[in-house]
Amino acid sequence: MSGITVSVFIPAPPEAVWADLSRLESHTEWMADAEGIEFLGETRTGVGTRIAVATRVGPFRTNDVMEFTAWDPPKTMGVHHQGLFTGSGRFTLAAEAGGTRFTWSEQIRFPWFLGGPVGAWAARPILGAIWRRNLRRLAARFKP
Repeated sequence: MSGITVSVFIPAPPEAVWADLSRLESHTEWMADAEGIEFLGETRTGVGTRIAVATRVGPFRTNDVMEFTAWDPPKTMGVHHQGLFTGSGRFTLAAEAGGTRFTWSEQIRFPWFLGGPVGAWAARPILGAIWRRNLRRLAARFKP
């Protein structure tokens, strides 16, 4: 399993960031690697919500199935990845002077045919760069 953590300062209070973040269908607007989101059931928010995210990284495409395991407004949102890639992820929002520190942490397992732990380790810089860019896109949604 490989761990990746990225963060960004967002010039808005945690409650405003959470209001945007909790609209899961809007994640494709700021996540460049997420091409589409499909809800797997009637639940749209909170623990137990399941989604399938059509994801593309370069030539690689997958359907990332996630179940939300934490939902603590306006502080924490956590998921368990259940698709081709497994593991867990967490968005954490912390108040800072003038806004919010948004932190994205992932622990991801790659399947054996994509190199398993070695593939996950090798992908860390690429995924980290993609997620940092995503967070910059999210922060830009709150600029005056």
